[in-house]
Amino acid sequence: MKYILVTGGVISGIGKGIIASSIGTILKSCGLRVTAIKIDPYINIDAGTFSPYEHGEVFVLNDGGEVDLDLGNYERFLDINLYKDNNITTGKIYQHVINKERHGDYLGKTVQVVPHITDAVQEWVMNQAKVPVDDDKKEPQICVIELGGTIGDIEGMPFIEAFRQFQFKAKRENFCNIHVSLVPQPNATGEQKTKPTQNSVRALRGLGLSPDLIVCRSAKPIEMAVKEKISMFCHVEPEQVIFIHDVSSTYRVPILLEEQGIIKYFKQRLNLPIDDQPSDLLMKWKKMACRYERLLKVCSIALVGKYTKLSDCYASVFKALEHSALAINYKLDLMYIDSTELERSTEAENSVKYHQAWHKLCKADGILVPGGFGIRGTEGKLQAISWARTKKKPFLGVCLGMQLAVVEFARNCLNWEDANSTEFDPDTKNPVVIDMPEHNPGDMGGTMRLGKRRTVFKTENSVLRKLYGDEMFVEERHRHRYEVNPELTHCFEEKGLKFVGHDTEGSRMEIIELENHPYFVGVQFHPEFSSRPMKPSPPYLGLLLAATGTLNAYLQRGCKLSP
Repeated sequence: MKYILVTGGVISGIGKGIIASSIGTILKSCGLRVTAIKIDPYINIDAGTFSPYEHGEVFVLNDGGEVDLDLGNYERFLDINLYKDNNITTGKIYQHVINKERHGDYLGKTVQVVPHITDAVQEWVMNQAKVPVDDDKKEPQICVIELGGTIGDIEGMPFIEAFRQFQFKAKRENFCNIHVSLVPQPNATGEQKTKPTQNSVRALRGLGLSPDLIVCRSAKPIEMAVKEKISMFCHVEPEQVIFIHDVSSTYRVPILLEEQGIIKYFKQRLNLPIDDQPSDLLMKWKKMACRYERLLKVCSIALVGKYTKLSDCYASVFKALEHSALAINYKLDLMYIDSTELERSTEAENSVKYHQAWHKLCKADGILVPGGFGIRGTEGKLQAISWARTKKKPFLGVCLGMQLAVVEFARNCLNWEDANSTEFDPDTKNPVVIDMPEHNPGDMGGTMRLGKRRTVFKTENSVLRKLYGDEMFVEERHRHRYEVNPELTHCFEEKGLKFVGHDTEGSRMEIIELENHPYFVGVQFHPEFSSRPMKPSPPYLGLLLAATGTLNAYLQRGCKLSP
């Protein structure tokens, strides 16, 4: 087993996740089996209870793990399926060690950060690195480990110490450290500054880890003189300094790394049994990156949500839309609309914001209402759904988006004026969305219906079934506490809102489709978590096809994309 540790310096959010994913992609393109581990030094057990404004979206895995969004990057880039134990947090490690102490496993010893916490980290990494993540179920050969945060953070110290020890346990030929740093360029001088990187590398060395590669992030391409300066002051060869500037798409990052000789370096440094040249997989990435940059036709989608101030809150949704747009040769224009700005209360408080939000919504080719929690912004989402239904605009509702589509239909088509979800109004007379029987109202963490579940199509006359290749069932990832009330579904079906997909017992509503509409689809699951650059998610692909007016032609071709 070969281990590649990716650390970061100067600032967080520098792009360690994309760089770690890109390194994995390059090594996978050389024919190696790659897995990935993300270490988050926060004390939370997992990401499940975070607000999306804290660390971005909560990504859900097949086994129901609620994890950091970087695991989504790993899955998309490497086309693998990870597990909740591929996300290590300080909370998980301490809980594991404290449980062992309570069980008496330390035989009366004083339990300390060194050696007990650091040993637990190393043991966790070695065990999880062996778990198969590909469809062939073979043990991985390479494990890429990303350490969240920046060097010098107090909460990251036990992990740094664990890997300082681990480099000797694994042996030099099996362990490699990549340090990602920032090269800022102040507007006042326009000069690229190396001092932050020098200080960051010095701090890393002071903690016992020496970087094998220094990846320098910058807004613009870095000059050769800067590379030589970093090489000299950070005590590495010039070829060990890699530059990654801001690019038009993340698909370009693996190509930038490969062009700077990273395959040859890894082959020598880790003694890998590979050729110097990448395989067809990286050539596909190159073609995809070039195609992305040459797209001319534009499709605009309005994303109506409540976390629109930070794009990472909907990272997987954006990627699923981007994959689908790329598949049909369109450039995606994603317009984020804060759902509260569509509400009447905003018109009274700030009419400019209100009319700007509605202008965006009206000019969009399609409308997407993603998942979420809480009552804030729900009236605005209902307004957007009503607009999509009545104006026959292509619409996709995901999780809460589907539930609100049911609420909107009940209010405006069934004339149940107080129809609502018990999440927002526990005393409503028409509870069209209700708590699930197994929902535990006590603890918040890990108490939802999570992970991959099967959805069975109950009719052949379904646009989503056709988009999924006319399969009898699909398996997608879920994350919800509430569901459509199964006792009221017959009322909706009589008026044309069809529940075309159920769970395996037939009691839980999973997919809705509206008759006599170009594309009005709601799904209880989160199909964005399974979308891949070369395998777009069918519900999102359907939205893009409908928004570009090509859905019927696609279905008539037997769900084959035109060349």
